[in-house]
This record gives sequence, structure tokens and C-alpha cells, in this order.
Amino acid sequence: MKDSLRKHLLQTSSDDELKRWFDPLYFDYSEENKRLTVGFPHTFFAKWFEAEIQDKFEAQLNMFLGSGYLVSYRDVEKPDRATGVQVANVVKRIDFPFGQEFTFETFLINKKNYFPIASAKEVAKQSGSLFNPFIICGPGGSGKTHLLRSVANEISKKHDYSTVFMGSMDELNSLYNIRFKGDRFKARNYLFEYQFLFIDDFHKIREHPHFQQELVNIFNHFYDNKKQMVLACREKVTSYDFLDEALQSRLGWGLIVTLKEPDLEIRVGYIQRQAKAKRLSLNKEQILTLAQRFTDFRYLQGILLKLFAFKELVKQDLSQKDFEHILANTEEKTTDDLTPKKILNVVSDHFSVHVKDLIGTKRHQHIAHARQVAMFLCRQMLNTSYPSLGRAFGGKDHSTVLYSVKKIEQLQEDDFELKQLLKTLKNKCRMS
Repeated sequence: MKDSLRKHLLQTSSDDELKRWFDPLYFDYSEENKRLTVGFPHTFFAKWFEAEIQDKFEAQLNMFLGSGYLVSYRDVEKPDRATGVQVANVVKRIDFPFGQEFTFETFLINKKNYFPIASAKEVAKQSGSLFNPFIICGPGGSGKTHLLRSVANEISKKHDYSTVFMGSMDELNSLYNIRFKGDRFKARNYLFEYQFLFIDDFHKIREHPHFQQELVNIFNHFYDNKKQMVLACREKVTSYDFLDEALQSRLGWGLIVTLKEPDLEIRVGYIQRQAKAKRLSLNKEQILTLAQRFTDFRYLQGILLKLFAFKELVKQDLSQKDFEHILANTEEKTTDDLTPKKILNVVSDHFSVHVKDLIGTKRHQHIAHARQVAMFLCRQMLNTSYPSLGRAFGGKDHSTVLYSVKKIEQLQEDDFELKQLLKTLKNKCRMS
């Protein structure tokens, strides 16, 4: 088992590094009982390992063994005084129920983000008694979801993961309206059973204004009972002028941190790490090209997956020609900074139609066509739900939006000029 694990670790650590911290370890492994005991050569090594290596080791161990294993640590030189038998002094469940890729170890840090990361680690350690709520802000691709889930995974090492509620703002709203059919008392009592509350995409509370008072009730319960809340959103919540005063006041009781966009150095490091893990050979120029062109980690991950898939399917290393061809045929995705408002402004400018007319009720053919194009672009580029789009376009019924989107979809199939126009408008939206 140790040899197999060592080969796995070579994907992320050099042979010299493993000689320094992995080879001195002693392993007692039981696949049947899903237990692993790790022994240290001496106490000083154990303390150094805990401080410097343990998080990285456990993250990789989970990828190698899978979930649900119990891992214990012991000092080989310190047997139990009464029996003379060496015993484990620390037992941990190695499990990452909220995604094994989401760990503090895999979060690439630059100087701008030291404080948010350090704060997140402290929250995971203290759980409810220090920073509550803990709010992670940042633009798209800055790592909000990664950090949110890293905290949840770390907490799950000490607490049963079933005590952690993890969901987006949309999912929380659906819990109330679909699962519990609008029965707020039942939904609320269901949530109150959890010890930890994690809400991603909190900024989408804008789309559910009726839910704000309910969030105040949820907040009061978790705060009063010292149960940790962690939220993630795009902008600083203090800038949300649409929030209920009671809710905004409570959000200010905790700690708000802001993640900065990953700089070039971080993006290069991310590409190098991903390429090494996938055994994808990229030269320095190719890595730099990817890092300069794509700033969103999620999109970078998609590009690297496409390059990896080519290598696996063709069974050969990427040539420079292959690399350039794949990038040339990859349409850029929108970033999280794109909003319906930006798309409306681009469409308004192109068709010389005022934005208030696009979201209004005028039915002149020119205005109606521009409105349908704007709805189509919002649906395609933002994947916004039809009811939400209806609200963004002045409170229109979702069936109106659905009709408009379907109509433009059908028209572009036979209208080359419209198809080219939509492509041009998409590019303008991304650049705005």
C-alpha cells in the first residue's frame, strides 16, 4: 500500500520531497476496516509533520483511498506506559464530503489573499465562537466557492458532515418552496437541525426579495445558538442597497473578507499544478499563453480538460499546432461579472433603443425584436431562469420570455445575418 501511495504522491511532490517527509513514515493499513495508522519516527518529526505536511497529506490520501477512512497518528518511539503497546494519539476521519478538490492545501494563495485564507482556517478551527457570520466576497473566479467548501470540508473532519447544510441561495429558496411546498415552519425547523450553515451565491438574494425576512429568522437561530454561518457572494454585502435593514445589520456582526482576482503568477501556478496532476506536457510558452488569456479558474479548468481529453483520445502529446487549434476553436465563456444590465446596454446601443423601452411594454416591431434578442442573449450567456429573466425585463411573465428565446433560436438557424449579429453582440457583451 505504501509503495502505491508513494507513486500517487509523485504527481504532486518530487522524489526528494517524499524522501524527506513520506519515506520515514510507518503504515498499518486495513482495507476491510477502512483504517490507516500512520507512525512517526520521533516526536519532533510528528510536530513538524502536523504543522507543515498533514493537510496536504490528508487531501492526497482522500484522493487515493476514497472517502470514509479513519486515520490515526502515533509516535513509534512512545509506547503506552501501562501496556507497552504503541497507541494512536490522534484519530481523524479522512473525508471530503463537499468535494475532495476543495481544500486549503489546493487553494493557491498570493499576498493579496493571506488574510481571507487565514481567517477561513480560523473559522474552520473555532466553529461558531469567533467570526459569525463569516462572509467571503469576491469577483467571479476568485475562489469563493473553493474557500467556502474548504471550510466545510475541514469542519467535517471533526463533526459529522450530516450536520452541515451546504447550498446556494437558489437551492435554499427551492427547499422552502418546492420540498416543503411553502411551509416556512417545517422548512425552518428542518434547517434548525443543522449545526452549520453554508450558503453560496448569496448575492442572488436580490432575486428572492420575499425571502429576506425568513433569512433574519434563520440568522437569529444560528447566531444565538453559536452555530457557524458561512456565506459567499460577489460584492461586499455592505454595498447591497436592496437588503432589508434588519438583515444587513446582522450580516455586519461577523467578519467580511474579500478575495482578490487571481494574478498572473497564481494562474501560472494553477495551470502547472493541474498539468502535473493530469500528466499533461505543456511548455513554458503554452502555460503563459493560457494564464494570460484566461483569468477564470473554472474556465481554465475546462480548457485544461479539453487539452487532456485530446491527449487521451489521440494517445499522443500535444504539438504546438494542436494546442493552437484547440484554443482557436474554443469560444470564450462569460465571466460572472456579466449581468442582464450590461447585456441590455449593449443591445440598446446596437439597436438605438432606450433600455426603458427594452424592459417596457411597447410592441413596435423594431423594439420587440431588440427585446427578444436581449432576452435570448441573457438566457444563453447567463443561463438565467425564465421567471428571473421576466423580472429583469420589467416583470414580464416567464412564458413571454420563453417564447422570445425560442423565436430567436429558430430564426438564427435560417438567418445567417442574425446568427452573425448574435455572435457580434456576444463579443461586445464580454468586452463591456
